Amino acid sequence: MSPHSIFRSKPVLAAVLLALAIAPVAVQAKSAKPAAKAAPESAVASANVVLAHQLGADKSEQLARLIERFNAQSKVGQITLADAPWQPGTKAQLAILNEGEEAGLVASRRYTPLWEVMKEAREPLKTLPVPRFMVPSALDAAGHPIALPVGLATPLVFVNKDVLSKTGVDANSLPRTWGAWQDVLSKLVQSGQACPMTASYPVSTLLENASAWNNQAFATGGKNEQIAVNGLIQVKHLAKMSTWYRSGLLKMYGRGGEGEERFAKGECAVLVAPSSAFPTLKRAASFPVGVAAYPYHDDAYGAPQNTWADGPAMWVGSALNKAETRVVASFVAFWLEPQNQADWQVNAGYLPLSQAGYVLTQSSRLMKDDLEAQRIAIAELTNKPVTNASAASALAHRPGVSNVLADEMEQVLNGKKPPKQGLDDAVERIRTGRVN
Repeated sequence: MSPHSIFRSKPVLAAVLLALAIAPVAVQAKSAKPAAKAAPESAVASANVVLAHQLGADKSEQLARLIERFNAQSKVGQITLADAPWQPGTKAQLAILNEGEEAGLVASRRYTPLWEVMKEAREPLKTLPVPRFMVPSALDAAGHPIALPVGLATPLVFVNKDVLSKTGVDANSLPRTWGAWQDVLSKLVQSGQACPMTASYPVSTLLENASAWNNQAFATGGKNEQIAVNGLIQVKHLAKMSTWYRSGLLKMYGRGGEGEERFAKGECAVLVAPSSAFPTLKRAASFPVGVAAYPYHDDAYGAPQNTWADGPAMWVGSALNKAETRVVASFVAFWLEPQNQADWQVNAGYLPLSQAGYVLTQSSRLMKDDLEAQRIAIAELTNKPVTNASAASALAHRPGVSNVLADEMEQVLNGKKPPKQGLDDAVERIRTGRVN
């Protein structure tokens, strides 16, 4: 069955198959010799493997719980969590990296592809091919999984239900288009709200996904892809964001997750952020958090189309010994078990990586509200069969590209450049390699 035929199926079936599709594919090289028979556990020494990350305090707590459960049952070794950046050559043998960090690691080639780790340890990684709406930064050129995408998410809108209610806006019936959101934000301004809307990770939430969701290509050219972010819809969208910014409807606080902190503190009424922010926001905020679908432009042909799944991935360091390899492979297999997938989805907010994990999240044992963001996220990703224009690209993961896009967006928002010039300049800088 092709990916397109999957997403023409009934919504429930499409969602279940999504969970199969978003996990990496186990690959056996055709020329590889049969793996040697595994040695008995007693013949292989146990090891301690350090996992470095910078997911933030709340996500760190959820990761620590997962590792604690793994260590309690592991017969091959232990995982130690380190809340610190990972530099190649340091003690950490595992690392969960974000977009900018991944680019440097891949360029250095100081990692071991995940599929090779699992093959050597004789641990299966049985999943279907990665769909075209998942950013392929954790895959090699042949489509083999080189990292585990443990932090997949897609943009949603989060709201402070108390503030919207006081403004006369029904938090249970929120707008679907950018035009309709403008009316809501204007009401918030009139009511005295200093920060009606903000956004985190704006390159992803306000540019990459605004392109895909409105069926406008972010990149073209296949394997030799080139940036194509200056199309009509992108220019129109950035023009609207610029108008909102100058009129006070939109406030921006940085290129990362700063907007989430402002929202959680009650400073901003509406937030555009990755779906994975949901459980963290609920725990941090002193108000009820509502969630809605990512907006689209109602005059864009084919919109709404599909959004992208992206986020941090777990990479394996180079030069692991046999004992460390067994620990890493065992940990990956443990993470993909149904109950652990369910816990990770509910508590950390990320999308599931296996069919069993997804099915378990639909169990009546789980509270409906806990998975509200994931259900909306999956509905966006599977909204329509992916087109050539809406297919995900890892172009922004290349060194410097995301910084160029952020820089040009900021110049437009601050009125230093008109939207068309800003996006044209971004395209030119990236195509000519001027990304510093």
